[in-house]
Amino acid sequence: MNTTTATSHAPSNPGGAARFVATQTLLALDARHPYVAKSLIDAQDMHRTVMSGFSGWVDNDSPGARSQMNILSTWTADLRQARLNLVVQSSVPADWSGIPRAALAEPPETLTIDRTFRAGDRADFRTVVNPVRSIPAPPGSPPKTRGTRVPHTRPEHVKAWFSRRLQPSGEPATGPDGVTRIGGNADTERLALRMLPQVSSPAPHKGLRIARAEIKGSLTVTDPKTFVAALTQGIGHARAYSCGLILVR
Repeated sequence: MNTTTATSHAPSNPGGAARFVATQTLLALDARHPYVAKSLIDAQDMHRTVMSGFSGWVDNDSPGARSQMNILSTWTADLRQARLNLVVQSSVPADWSGIPRAALAEPPETLTIDRTFRAGDRADFRTVVNPVRSIPAPPGSPPKTRGTRVPHTRPEHVKAWFSRRLQPSGEPATGPDGVTRIGGNADTERLALRMLPQVSSPAPHKGLRIARAEIKGSLTVTDPKTFVAALTQGIGHARAYSCGLILVR
């Protein structure tokens, strides 16, 4: 599995190439083990499981530790086989020795990804995203009051959310509405989209609820540098909670 943010409003140079380098680990975990079962029902615990592999790379109190190491993840649950399949991507190697041995259904499988992308390259992809829209704060709210993020719950709205991030050839890396694009384009009619169960966290994170949707399809690279940025940094919100990783092959 193969599975950085441009801000220029001028069209990016479609020529040239960009190199994507990362490490990915597939963790096959026993969903019946308490260590794994807790991660399945608590999004914050899943985040801790992912971050447990990267102790010591940055100071414990360093803000944005996840983004500094470009840590992204995604997971699927096979309830019939009682498996949690967790993919973790990062720009630094991980150490998974802290996971209880009994929680591992199989030894961790680690890959080094080193791939060069050029304009016109095609890649099949899968991503799980947190599709949300922002509602501005009501009139009369105090200055700098943040708006409210509301999840999209209908597949057609999720498809529109993703379409805004596509980048047709010759278009800039930032859309007219300020959305960061992904350096690739796709036939939206051929995208496969599936709404996934929401994940949440109990106390002390009672307000944490993450809407999720899975998108699969084929992308054509239009802006290699921006495309590699999207692969490295992910897309959308909730990247700390296993959303936004684009896996390509």
